[in-house]
Amino acid sequence: MKKFMSVVGGIFLASQCCLSTLAAESKVLPFQDKALEMLRTSVSMRTAEGFGLVPKLAQYYAEEFKKAGFAPEDIHLLPMGDTAALVVRYRGNNSSGKKAILLSAHMDVVDALPEDWERDPFTLIEENGFFFGRGSSDNKFGVSVLSATLMRLRSEGFIPSRDIILALSGDEESLMMTARKLATEYRSLIDAEFALVADGGGGHLDEDGHATSFSVDSAEKTYATFEMTARNPGGHSSLPRKDNAIRDLSVALDKIFGYEFPVEFSELTQSYFSQTAPIIGGTVGDAMKRFAHNPKDKKAIKILREIPEYAGSTGTTCVPTMLKGGHAENALPQSATATINCRIFPGVGVAKTLAVLKDVVGNDAIDWKILDNPLESDASPIRKDVFEAIGHGVHLSYPGLPIIPHMASGASDGLHFRAVGIPSYTFSGIFMKASDEYAHGLNERVPTATLPVALKMWHSILTELSQ
Repeated sequence: MKKFMSVVGGIFLASQCCLSTLAAESKVLPFQDKALEMLRTSVSMRTAEGFGLVPKLAQYYAEEFKKAGFAPEDIHLLPMGDTAALVVRYRGNNSSGKKAILLSAHMDVVDALPEDWERDPFTLIEENGFFFGRGSSDNKFGVSVLSATLMRLRSEGFIPSRDIILALSGDEESLMMTARKLATEYRSLIDAEFALVADGGGGHLDEDGHATSFSVDSAEKTYATFEMTARNPGGHSSLPRKDNAIRDLSVALDKIFGYEFPVEFSELTQSYFSQTAPIIGGTVGDAMKRFAHNPKDKKAIKILREIPEYAGSTGTTCVPTMLKGGHAENALPQSATATINCRIFPGVGVAKTLAVLKDVVGNDAIDWKILDNPLESDASPIRKDVFEAIGHGVHLSYPGLPIIPHMASGASDGLHFRAVGIPSYTFSGIFMKASDEYAHGLNERVPTATLPVALKMWHSILTELSQ
């Protein structure tokens, strides 16, 4: 723990973390206008599943990289069904002898219904200190900032000591097929020592606009969904019986709701709780501190597991999310099915989690099915070089801000890179209040003042890691 604390420069007490609010740069940074232009163009394309516009956006970025002087043979536009991926290689001189650095973001978005929004979701609108639009934060901000940063480095004549690869996926919000194929079928195009994913993590502001911390997602819980189905011969509803598919399913669900998975912890989660504790303070902060010191502290566990934001960092969670049953209102149900969504702690595994659920339910007559094809990945190591470079980039705008490793409950494309042995670290250059976070929701936005901060941060990180 002490070794990691020295890496990130220590931690400040909450009272010391009230840094100045996010301030706009005094002048426009190189390629800031270009980043905004690309963000505006990207938002205008409805790259949600079913609209077939991801290939158009990928082609747009391919052309922009050609205009910026990247060789056509280093730009790979990869059609994949009705979507696409784009891979761009920034060639270095290989003087370091190190493998490439992989950068990642995704071009697709969750759909938005224009009639539900206050503004057109597919027009980037600047208003009240924000850029509004679908994808303005998730994840077209990351796509445009990474692209602009590489274009700026090339315009400056920067020659990296190793290759830098940008991989833009096309269906992160749905099947994640493009990232999976990039990590497997197209491994030769994206193979790298580690990956930096601009889709998560990032800077946290309190409600007064003061920066409190910067998180780096260094692990992701395994996303797995199960269906459990109770079956019955059924019959006429006028002849009810004790055995009933809906009743059997209800009993099973009640047992799942009442079960808590065992406590799990790792170096990453212990570091997260240890460094977050003084920022949060109070009873919760004290519980974090105690849990970091002793993960068997029952009182600390109880407090943390009562807070949804932190419960997932203490172990696996499974929750029923969907129900269907019966076939007619005047017939006894022949089947009843519940969907159980799980976020599995790294290292626990899908098979073990399913075995636990079956044991909890205790009814061998219930059928279980694993949906899709869950992908498991271990946590990435807390690399000193990566965390120091991130810290230096962040501290250009927020000196001394804690850089905290974090385990994400959701999934990013980093999951697929990590699963094939490429350590992945997910963070954006976005600094935002929790109350302004509307990714996937109505009126998605990103602060206008965070654009130059992100550009400055990424420029610093990439030059440091590839000099």
